[in-house]
Amino acid sequence: MEATPSPTLYDLIGIEHSKLGYFEELRQKIEELKGSNTESENRRREIGAILDGITDVMMVLDEDLKIISVNHVFHDLFGKGNPIGQYCYSYFRQSDEPCEECPAFRSLKENVVSKETAIFRIAGRNMQFEMVASPLKNPQWPKHRVLIFKRDVTMEKEYQAKYYQAEKMATIGVLATGVAHEVNNPLAAISGYAEGIQRRLATIETHVPESLAEDFRDYTETIIKECRRCRDIVRTLLHFGHPVSSQFCVVDVNNMVRETLKILHYHLKRKTGIIVDTQLYYGLPHIEGDEPQLKQVLLNLLTNAVDAMDAHKQKGVISVRTSPLGLDKVLIEVEDTGCGIPSANRDKLFDPFFTTKPVGKGIGIGLSTCYNIVKEHQGDISVDSEIGRGSRFIVTLPLKPERNHG
Repeated sequence: MEATPSPTLYDLIGIEHSKLGYFEELRQKIEELKGSNTESENRRREIGAILDGITDVMMVLDEDLKIISVNHVFHDLFGKGNPIGQYCYSYFRQSDEPCEECPAFRSLKENVVSKETAIFRIAGRNMQFEMVASPLKNPQWPKHRVLIFKRDVTMEKEYQAKYYQAEKMATIGVLATGVAHEVNNPLAAISGYAEGIQRRLATIETHVPESLAEDFRDYTETIIKECRRCRDIVRTLLHFGHPVSSQFCVVDVNNMVRETLKILHYHLKRKTGIIVDTQLYYGLPHIEGDEPQLKQVLLNLLTNAVDAMDAHKQKGVISVRTSPLGLDKVLIEVEDTGCGIPSANRDKLFDPFFTTKPVGKGIGIGLSTCYNIVKEHQGDISVDSEIGRGSRFIVTLPLKPERNHG
């Protein structure tokens, strides 16, 4: 058997040299990897800082609308359980089907950025969001994705509604002032001549038949009475529309109801099938409030009740009731026997610009304005409704709201 040759010194040096080269190359690779890792980490932190700086809700969905990822704003705002892996319509709406207004479908289908506005109920409050959907398509992904941004525009919409309402009220105030000047002068003349006839009637009633004199007395008394009523209506319109009078003071709620009904008298009179039933609690305590604004609440509720009747059978009963609630609150109820409100719409009723009326019949700021006015009085407004049977709006107002009267 041939003996194995012993390693030479060259062989040993060559092996060590190879080892040194290998370790040197390994060291360089490790340094490169460390550098790449540091760069990736810095990049990750940079992207994380950018994402954290986004104040809108952000989420990524797959094409089946399953939530893949969300940002911290999502958790801060919604904060209910882990959304990852859930269908967005199930998470937000507790529904088994995608929402009709969802812009994700259109964005994925047409491969364009799509926008939509939607209302979500969060912590018992309806909030309005502007949604922007951007398609994310990558051939290496098993499914397409879509990036959704949701911006809270609730406050913006509320201020917009207040602006429109203030503008409308200013217009009413200007019109009412003009009407007052144009109407009051002929009213004063008519009323004055009627009073003059009454004064002269005493001197001629002995020369005419008693029945004729009685007719003159009735006619002139009716003319004077109607002139006074017209003056009251004009004064009420002025008081209603003039912003200067908008401040907290003692309010007789029953009288406020009567004056508001007086404003709507002509409108209601044209609706021959509608009966107004008024049940005002005798001895109802007065409250502190902004009377023109509270009249505005009543006016909106009553006109909505009339519209609900028109949409149903064009006949029925509108009931207006007042009553005390405990020792420190009063209730105002406006009930109609109209078409009722679908349950799906009840949560949105007090949202700005939400309306089920046809175009030209309203822009959806009436009830949102009512809501804001009642809340400013530290009161509450709610609705009970049943399709085909009618609706009942209940306004609760404290006798003395705690607020800074300035």
